[in-house]
Amino acid sequence: MSVKAILNEKGRQVVTVEAQSVVRDAVRLLHENRIGAVIIVKPGDKIAGILTERDVVAAMAKYGAGCLDKPVSSVMWSKVHSCNEDMSINDIMEIMNNMRARHLPVERNGRLVGIVSIGDAVRHHIRAIEHEAEQIKAYIAG
Repeated sequence: MSVKAILNEKGRQVVTVEAQSVVRDAVRLLHENRIGAVIIVKPGDKIAGILTERDVVAAMAKYGAGCLDKPVSSVMWSKVHSCNEDMSINDIMEIMNNMRARHLPVERNGRLVGIVSIGDAVRHHIRAIEHEAEQIKAYIAG
């Protein structure tokens, strides 16, 4: 299964903020949308960074509650690992494992078109394994 199939099933909506937004607003979006990451975008849906729950915790440890009034650009991760729609679940799971990333923005022609999480990848990977097991059982029984 490909990233494109995951996005076609779950949707392509991505919660984004601009780099000059304050951390407090990004945290509110995380909470309201029950998500673990927001993508920071530049004009043209270009990815500028990612802000995750872990980044917020690190900022709180470093700056205290004052970090909530800092611009997102001061605490975001700008070295974003991304993927494209043609990649397989195994490809993105390998990237996530190697980079210790739980979210990967999806790009097409340099533009943000979706996001996949480790939960998405695991859910679809398990589904593929279950389907394969059913086919093997059917082959053996048939």
